[in-house]
Amino acid sequence: MRVAFLGLGRMGAPMAARVAAAHPTAVWNRTPRPEAVPPGATAAGTPAEAVAGVDVAITMVADGAALDAVLDGPDGALAALAPGAVLVDMSTIGPDAARAVAARCAARDVGFVDAPVSGSVGLATAGELLVMAGGETALVAWVEPVLRTMAKAVVPTGAAGTGAAMKVAVNLALAVTNQAVAEALAVTTAAGIDPERAYDVLQGGALGSPYVHYKRPAFLDPTGTPVAFTIDLMAKDAGLALALAEDVGVAAPAGATAARTLATAAAEGRGAADVSRVLG
Repeated sequence: MRVAFLGLGRMGAPMAARVAAAHPTAVWNRTPRPEAVPPGATAAGTPAEAVAGVDVAITMVADGAALDAVLDGPDGALAALAPGAVLVDMSTIGPDAARAVAARCAARDVGFVDAPVSGSVGLATAGELLVMAGGETALVAWVEPVLRTMAKAVVPTGAAGTGAAMKVAVNLALAVTNQAVAEALAVTTAAGIDPERAYDVLQGGALGSPYVHYKRPAFLDPTGTPVAFTIDLMAKDAGLALALAEDVGVAAPAGATAARTLATAAAEGRGAADVSRVLG
């Protein structure tokens, strides 16, 4: 199966490397990053060049606007995809945008699966992500071998857009968890408890989720730990989740509080910092 992978950011680069190790793969990134081109992959000059003749095109970009630019900009990918090919978007763009892309793909006889992921850069490198896949059952099954190169599990969620809906709901829960950990550390530090010992308790007890485990370095050594996921990106995802909650008539007060805290942090100039710095 021939694959194109568009977007070689923090998550995209290790994901593309997993794909390229298993399938003939062309890659493209908006800003050329020769160091991120996986061994064996072919670097393309444009999205259209990357997707020419492929069976599956994967996009992993920052948001809906970035996806539109990849699909529809000069030398965009959508017009260059052959009928019968499948576009798999693994970005976090929200369900409305995912359904809109699905409709545009259908008009060109191109399949579409929205397949965002849950996991960290480390899990992406290890091929241990969880994929939430929205789309026709047959399409999800057809692209699953490619998705499995990056993931420990592929969970079909329903029609196109449901993978995107699941992802923003997950990230809203992560935003709440992230703020809770930050607040717990702030309170215990002020109470005279060593942060390392406090984190031992958070990580080792009932709160010890995978997120709490892998974010330990970011919370305890922020200056020595590379940024994994920014406040700006989490704020974007929380906004998409709250818009979904409003659309379906569900109150999300904890998520709304986390979103306000993220917005405040971004307004104070910390938007490019890791999300663990939400309280400063």
